[in-house]
Amino acid sequence: MQTPTPPAHPSAVPDSALTREQLYERIRKGSKQEVVVEEMQRLGFWPQDAAQPSVEVQLIRREAELQGALTQLGSELRGIADRDQALKMMRKERMAKARERREETRQRLAQGRHARAVAWHERRQRELLYVGSGVSGGLNEAHSDSQVLARNALPAMHHAGDLAQAMGIGLAELRFLAWRREVASVSHYQRFTIPKKSGGERHISAPMPRMKRAQYWVLDNILSKMPVHEAVHGFLPGRSILTNAAPHVGQDVVINLDLKDFFPSIGMRRVRGVFRQLGYSSQVASLLALVCTEAPTDEVQLDGARYFVARGERVLPQGAPTSPMLTNLLCRRLDARLAASAAKLGFNYTRYADDLTFSADPAHSRDTGKLLWRVKQIVASEGLTVHPDKQQVMRRHRQQHVTGIVVNNKLSTDRDTLRRFRAVLHQAERHGPQGLQWNGNTDVVGALRGYANFIAMADPARGAPYLERVRALAAKHGGRAVAAVQEEAKRTMPAGHFRKQSAAGQAPWPAWWAPAQAAAPVLEKTAEQLAAEKAAIKAAEKAAEVAQREAARAQAAAAAAQVASAAVPPQTAAAPANASAPGPAPRPKGALANVGWIVSMVVQALYVASVLLSGTSPLIWLLTGGVFLSNFFRRKTGWGSFLAAVVVSSAVAVLVHGMKK
Repeated sequence: MQTPTPPAHPSAVPDSALTREQLYERIRKGSKQEVVVEEMQRLGFWPQDAAQPSVEVQLIRREAELQGALTQLGSELRGIADRDQALKMMRKERMAKARERREETRQRLAQGRHARAVAWHERRQRELLYVGSGVSGGLNEAHSDSQVLARNALPAMHHAGDLAQAMGIGLAELRFLAWRREVASVSHYQRFTIPKKSGGERHISAPMPRMKRAQYWVLDNILSKMPVHEAVHGFLPGRSILTNAAPHVGQDVVINLDLKDFFPSIGMRRVRGVFRQLGYSSQVASLLALVCTEAPTDEVQLDGARYFVARGERVLPQGAPTSPMLTNLLCRRLDARLAASAAKLGFNYTRYADDLTFSADPAHSRDTGKLLWRVKQIVASEGLTVHPDKQQVMRRHRQQHVTGIVVNNKLSTDRDTLRRFRAVLHQAERHGPQGLQWNGNTDVVGALRGYANFIAMADPARGAPYLERVRALAAKHGGRAVAAVQEEAKRTMPAGHFRKQSAAGQAPWPAWWAPAQAAAPVLEKTAEQLAAEKAAIKAAEKAAEVAQREAARAQAAAAAAQVASAAVPPQTAAAPANASAPGPAPRPKGALANVGWIVSMVVQALYVASVLLSGTSPLIWLLTGGVFLSNFFRRKTGWGSFLAAVVVSSAVAVLVHGMKK
């Protein structure tokens, strides 16, 4: 048998991390001899790195195995002998197995839910299947008519991913723009009102930059490529209020009609139908319709927070860039029916947004009543309504105007309005623009400039002098404002840059907003898993505390060893070089030794002080005081040396005193 190699120094052997209870538990599970062998191997007194265990170790391990088997058999026999105990054990085993099965079922169900959640999360990253209640019905069909799209030269898009990619935005941003909410904390539109010429207020819904970007893309890449009826003059390149009024110059009768609530009368279903007719799938058409429409919304304040509450069906917002062109496409059948009916009766027909205009020469003007009846019937059949208070039938003998342009003999402006314009301009030139208004606008200089441009558009020769006078007025009284506007224009992006970038599917500026990505689903944990994790965390914390205490104990022992080694005299500190084995390490002094040293120092100090104060021979307190100081600095009690000093100093003092006598 090999001779065990003891450790180099007892202080290098780590203490056992096992508590008394844990040690007893090990002994109960195995045997005392096995635990002794393991501890001896751990401490280095028994070889443990041998390739083949020794006979003694094998016997001890075998004994431990047999002891454990006997213990288990004994417990089983005791359980069988007692009928009630056996039934209790069987019931306990069944309950344990039932708990295990329930736990397995819970974990299996949790894993199934997690797998479905992950699949839905991944699907939401690449598809858009729900955008709110009531508007998600057609999102399952994602097949566009490629032939119709190619014939109309429209971009081919089959599903939401194609639409988002074409717009240059992410699928999450498209979902955010198209989502229908009953109550929301954010709104894609800024709402305000402007006064009407006829009285009342006009409600405007101006889209925010994110929504406006998407609407500009729809306008320039889809809507603007589709043809409209030739009678339409509103919001088309190359056409204006002048081209709308030109066909009615010099006619015997001019009829103006207005469609009541034109934009709010066109709902989302009709808008979706337009995109479906263009060849797009139900999914793409629904998303485009959601982007181009909005529900009437009320702004509500609750507990200091602002909410937007939707009411009613989604309709075309008045202020969105896509609304006018959508109305032109939606009214193609209306325009064709009105134009055909007017042509049969000898009337001309034009439309500018919601303004319908008819005119006829003297030979056909007698059919005005018949025309009005037919027009109202056609408009009602198309789901629209003629405004009863804005119907105007203007004969030759009175002023005839179409979209603000006088058309009696030629295209010109209204005489009364022009006279009022000259009066306001003259007052502003003489006394300044302070306190003046133009059509309810307090920015007189800007309003006058706008009307001067209107005059120049209708009659360039007449409008040029007015433009010069308004520019001079602006330079004289609005120099600072003009300079501020010019400086602001320099800081902002060029005109048309936002629309150009949006139509190209690019961000209008580099730091464009991007929505946050949804977090991935997390596997749900059962109650037993949570309890196990909690127990593991507590065990880890307890082990860390034990390790911390052991480290603190080791540091304290090392510090005490250093103090003890520093107190050893030099002649005894060095060990002989030929020593066969190191002796036991000196044990650090405990609290009792420290108390004894303190008591001895106090007694010796009191003796020296009493001798000094009694006025006896100085030889006594000098000799005893020196020994006291030596004991104090060496941290030794030194009772032998101190008593010897007392005896010697007293004898010498007596001898000196006798010699003096």
